[in-house]
Amino acid sequence: MNDYQHILLAADFSAHGDYVASRAQRLAEICGARLSIIHVVDNIPMPDTAYGTVIPLNEDSSYELLEAKKSRLMQLGDQLGIDASSRRMVWGVPGQEIVQMAGQEQIDLIIVGSHGRHGLALLLGSTANGVLHHAKCDVLAIRLQEGGA
Repeated sequence: MNDYQHILLAADFSAHGDYVASRAQRLAEICGARLSIIHVVDNIPMPDTAYGTVIPLNEDSSYELLEAKKSRLMQLGDQLGIDASSRRMVWGVPGQEIVQMAGQEQIDLIIVGSHGRHGLALLLGSTANGVLHHAKCDVLAIRLQEGGA
């Protein structure tokens, strides 16, 4: 397992997010790998900014929802001991942005949380499914149980 040098945690701040994060942190420790984190903002309207899709974490905005997500990312990064330069927040389609960062940062392993999808949700796809089918590196989907980790 020491083949992994750089692990990317895809954080969605769901109720199960801390469970997935702790699993990523533990695996990074076991492998002696660097741990990076990405959060993709896709569920709030994008304010008019000059940032493009990458959201600077060291600049304040007047957009309250964005500031709350930035604060959560910084808190999680601090909790996991992730260097500030290895924390990324972007706007976009989660699966696409996660795979893009993995390619740019030479990630060996992407870790995502995944609910068992059935019926219509399975046909529509999920972030974990999109990452799994498009990533050029290994993907570890942490199975999440409804009602608890």
